[in-house]
Parts: sequence; C-alpha cells; structure tokens
Amino acid sequence: MKFIPHTYQEFAIQKMIYQPIVGLFLEMGLGKTVCALTAASELLHNYYEVSKVLVIAPYRVARDTWPDEVEKWDHLRYLKISKVLGSKKQRLAALNTQADIYVINRENVTWLVEHYGKDWPFDMVIIDELSSFKSSKARRFRSLRKVRPLIKRIVGLTGTPAPNGLIDLWAQVYLLDQGERLGKTITGYRNRYFTPGRRNQHIVYEWNPKPESEEAIYKKLSDICVSMKSEDWLDMPEVISREVKVKLPEKAREKYDRLERDLLLPFAESDVVADTAAVLTGKLLQLANGAVYDEFGDVQEIHEAKLGALEDVIEAANGRPVLIFYAYRHDLARIQERFPEAKTLDTTEDIQAWNRGDIPIALAHPASAGHGLNLQAGGNIIVWFGLTWSLELYTQANARLNRQGQKHKNVIIHHLVAEDTIDEDVMKSLENKDRTQEALMRAVKARIQKVFGKLEAIL
Repeated sequence: MKFIPHTYQEFAIQKMIYQPIVGLFLEMGLGKTVCALTAASELLHNYYEVSKVLVIAPYRVARDTWPDEVEKWDHLRYLKISKVLGSKKQRLAALNTQADIYVINRENVTWLVEHYGKDWPFDMVIIDELSSFKSSKARRFRSLRKVRPLIKRIVGLTGTPAPNGLIDLWAQVYLLDQGERLGKTITGYRNRYFTPGRRNQHIVYEWNPKPESEEAIYKKLSDICVSMKSEDWLDMPEVISREVKVKLPEKAREKYDRLERDLLLPFAESDVVADTAAVLTGKLLQLANGAVYDEFGDVQEIHEAKLGALEDVIEAANGRPVLIFYAYRHDLARIQERFPEAKTLDTTEDIQAWNRGDIPIALAHPASAGHGLNLQAGGNIIVWFGLTWSLELYTQANARLNRQGQKHKNVIIHHLVAEDTIDEDVMKSLENKDRTQEALMRAVKARIQKVFGKLEAIL
C-alpha cells in the first residue's frame, strides 16, 4: 500500500527526523507507528544519522503490529525487523541477526540492559506506549535510565501520556530529556508543581497539581512533544454506547449484600473475605460478574445473569462478530463454557482470522489487547462483560475497533451493568472520565458507610 501522509503525519515525521528527542502524543488511530517507522527509515538509509534502532513495545504489539506495519506499506517493506521475543536463546539469536530494527517487549528491557551494559548498541530507541514507563520505581524505568546517556535519538509514542494525572509525566519525560525540563528527581518535580493530597502522617497517597502547574508543565514540554487528537483529523465512526442492565437473581442479591455488609461471604469449605476497601472493590466486581475467588483462590460461582445478558446481545448481533472484554479468568472460563465458539486472540493467526471475519466471538482482556492491536477490520460490536476502573485501559481497548479503518459507520459498545452494584459506580466513573481509582474507592466507601455504618474496620 502506498503511504500518502496526512499533513499532521508529515509534521510528526519531520519532527522525528530533525529533532533527537520527541514525544509523539498522538491519540489512537492517528498512525504513530507508520510515522515512527518512516522517520527511522529516513534516518537509517537517507540521513545516515543512526545505525541500529530498538523498539520497546507491549508484547503482542511487538510481535504483531510493528512487523505488520512494515509489510503493509510499500516504502517500508525493505526494512528488516528482528523480534527479540521468546526464550533467552531466541532473544539472543534475534539480537545476533542482522536487521534494521529490533523489537523487544517492555518486560525484557531490564534483561537487555544487563546483557549489553556499557556496550549498548542502539543509537535510536522508540518506546511504544511511553505511558507504561510512568513509574519511576519500576525496574524497566530504572534500567532504561542507566543506558539513556548512550542513546543518541529517542522517541516516545503514546496516546495517553498522563492516564492518572500530571504526576505520571515525570518518569516518561525524564527518559526523553534526562531531566532537563521537569527536573532530575521525582521529588523535585512533586515539590515544584504539586501539593500533598490524601495522606497518613508523613505518607502521601496522592499529589494534587497547583493551579498554575498544568500550563507551566505543558509549556516546558512544548518544544519536544507533539500532541494531537484523533477527532481533529480523522473521520471517526460514531460511537453508540449503551448500558445493558442486569438484575441479580434473588440468592445472588443476598450474597452480594452480605459480602458488602459483613465483608465476609461463607461457603461450605471456604470463605470470601474482604478485609480492605481495595479487596472489597475487587470481590464485589467479581460477584457482580457471576463468580468470585475464595480465600484459597478457588472459584465460587454465584449466578449466570450476565451470561444470559451476553447471550441476548450476541443473538441480537445476528451473526455479526462480537469482541468481548472480560475482567477475570473465571469470567473467561464461564464465557467459553457457555459459548464454545468463542476464541481468545492469542496469536498473530488469531488476530488475522478475526480481521478476516472468521471468528464470530472474540475474547480479550483489556490489559493485553488495550494497546496497539489493529482489530477494526473484524467487526464493530464491543461487549464489556466485566468493567474496569481504569479509564486508560477502557479507552485504549475501545480504540481497537473505534479507529481509522473501521468499515462500519458506527461502533456499538455494550456494557453489562449489574443493577444496584459497584458496576454502576464504575460506569459512572468512566462516563465522568475520572482518571484515577479515587472515584471508585470513594464510591465503595460511601456504599460501605451506607450499609455498614462505619468505615474504620477496613480503612
């Protein structure tokens, strides 16, 4: 296919060619991958600015998306990609293969840094989903930080640079400019732009930006970051969002209320125990879906109300492919038992089969399918069997179908919401675009206070 870049894509490509540090904050569907590959190709073979390119990406994106993009575009097909994935033996073989671009999953960044040490060979690094490096305490960040001075050019790609607020930006930007703009330490960044929020004595749980911080931070980053929204540039499909209300059966309702009230749900040979607000959150979400893990990690099935609602949605789809996002492994097992034809998108072949329309029901977890996978050719119907409190995962997962290349005029997103349960609070949080778990935790605490009368036992 011939690549004819849009104006914004040409701007992004030129930015990466002429500037050694770039944060490309383009929303889903704007073609971050092809832009980065085009710039890398130019720098490798026309400008001779770099000799070896490393791409760090989520596993399945590294395995499928980057190689697929090279095959897709005529001007990139000559590039040779080596996938540094799999066992240690396979990774070493890939590193010893002559290639233009080496692609590795982010979980192996620490291994790669330890393998090369001071002999780091990659003079250009592209970090796909830069936001996955938002934690300054994570090993992957600390490892990449060690070799950052040895990297001549670096590009960070993401559609959501601050999924939980501005506090997430420091580590990502540090990998780009080594602390030039937001400071050398996370402590200095916090003190300069934030005030302590919720805390327990000297332990601060959240940092609130000062009134002037957002404008000041964005101004600091304006010379190296390119930020664009998809709705400004693309003819995106219309999104039709609907809630499918699910009423819990009477016995399931009693179990849900008991767990919510007593923080304990007894079974014959085990119990479900929720001793903190965070644990209770998870247990209530599980129970709303129809099953819950007990104290031994075994699955206790409670009801099939959501499975019945899912069956109605699939029947109403009248043969059109449906992509289902599940939350827990027991959700997956129960869906597969009810719908034997349902298939998880685990391999490259599975993804290709979905995009050909050969898979009527696809199953995916938002954390594994939330970034980079192109699934829009396979269908336009999404069902959220189990909801997530993460706005980032929710948005990214929906963008697998709601993106450029979608053949239908609309994308239909069904949310299975158990009535009068924590599902409703999560749904409200997503609708309000609350970027932190705080809204959910507040809702849980309010619900507990209403039912239980006091919070001290679990806070």
